[in-house]
Amino acid sequence: MANSDNPATGALFERTAQAYFKSQNIELERPFSITIGAASISKRHKYDLGSNNPPILVECKAHTWTAGGNAPSAKMSVWNEAMYYFHIAPPRFRRVLFVIKNVSHGRSLAQYYIDRYKYLIPTGVEILEYDPTSCQAIRVHPQ
Repeated sequence: MANSDNPATGALFERTAQAYFKSQNIELERPFSITIGAASISKRHKYDLGSNNPPILVECKAHTWTAGGNAPSAKMSVWNEAMYYFHIAPPRFRRVLFVIKNVSHGRSLAQYYIDRYKYLIPTGVEILEYDPTSCQAIRVHPQ
């Protein structure tokens, strides 16, 4: 995956995630829209992927460490936003943050996010880290 700021990279990674879930016998729509709300007001929201049967919501992030090996702080705020949308989603849905495996200084970006922002990850949200070399995903949260 090239430039993670490129919308085409994000769309390609969404298709990769869709194919991965299909290999797990889970058919997902892209995009997938449901009604969510934090209070009595609700609104339609599009998740990257999802399904009503089985009930699952997936947000895909192909973000990488910066060229200098630093955490991309602006991108981490996008992950935090995804956590909020998972938090206010109907509880019947399985919620998955599907991220590309990217390692710097011996630590993946997903592990950095978990270590730094664990307090923002809602109970029940899974973080799957996809390795493009092996085409496999491992659950890195919860462990």
